[in-house]
Amino acid sequence: MFVLEEKIWFWLLLVIPVIIFLFLIFIFWQSRTRKKFASRNLLKHLAPNRSRSKPIIKLVLFLLALASLTLALVNPKMGTKLKTVKREGVDIVFAIDVSKSMDAEDIAPSRIEKSKQLVSQILNSLGSDRVGLIAYAGGAYPQLPITTDYSAARMFLQALNTDMISSQGTAIGDAIELATTYYDDAQQTNRVLIIISDGEDHEGNVEEFTEQASEMGIRIFTIGVGTDKGGPIPIKRNGVIQNYKKDNRGETVITKLNPATLQEIAEATEGSYISGNVTSEVTERITEELQNIEKTEFEAKQFADFKSHFQLFLGIALALLFLDIFVLERSTAWLRKLNLFNERKKKGAKDGSK
Repeated sequence: MFVLEEKIWFWLLLVIPVIIFLFLIFIFWQSRTRKKFASRNLLKHLAPNRSRSKPIIKLVLFLLALASLTLALVNPKMGTKLKTVKREGVDIVFAIDVSKSMDAEDIAPSRIEKSKQLVSQILNSLGSDRVGLIAYAGGAYPQLPITTDYSAARMFLQALNTDMISSQGTAIGDAIELATTYYDDAQQTNRVLIIISDGEDHEGNVEEFTEQASEMGIRIFTIGVGTDKGGPIPIKRNGVIQNYKKDNRGETVITKLNPATLQEIAEATEGSYISGNVTSEVTERITEELQNIEKTEFEAKQFADFKSHFQLFLGIALALLFLDIFVLERSTAWLRKLNLFNERKKKGAKDGSK
């Protein structure tokens, strides 16, 4: 099996006909200039060592070196053997609270930004696990289906904000129910749901959905983001705080972390509750928990083990350029001995006529 890794470098070969064209123009100009300066016979006596073939040889060597260098940049690869790669992991769904209470800045820089940092660090610690993403507030909405594309997961993660869902509230139950639809029943993978929230639940029915998740073999880990002291909910415009959310009596609303709800959800599904204040501790705890979960083989692929062969063409290019240095444009002694232009006979004929 043969593969060309960087085909775009083939465009460099277009330089070759341009160089040949410029060389022909130079030879034509050089020939016309010499004819104006002296006759052909006189030029032979003025420049007896001038070679007609050497410039062409040097050009050919340079063009061959350029072609070899181009092939080295293209990096041709040969497939030597087939390998079967088995991927084992866990299906992990992240459900992130994007309600307005997550704008509170009782934990720096804010609850929502802290949640995104936590998920990002967890993604960095994963190996071959598959991940999905859910955002929820007054309702739950899918953001990214189960995938091994961590780059896509990070892109969707960074797009999360508290303005993306108009219906406010914290429907943790809806998030759990939606998560149950993410997993592939056919592959029977081990399933994990990680809920990141301040724990405020205004919709109820959490127990019902938690029981459903437990029956499906889904382990739920909850991460509490916020402080017991709490903080006000800022109202921002263009990233600048204009005011703070107030209740019907005109008093500033203080939102606090409610770990009790999150702990109940985790315990009901044999999961764990983790405080989200310290990012490194959260990552370590999640990593430890995932290591204790049996991995499931969910993907096996065969592919050719390709080996690069650019070194060969790079070596040829360097050798040709090195050889080009030692090819002089004047005739060498061994070429003169060949008497290609029969100079000695002409000289002898002239002596005989005398």
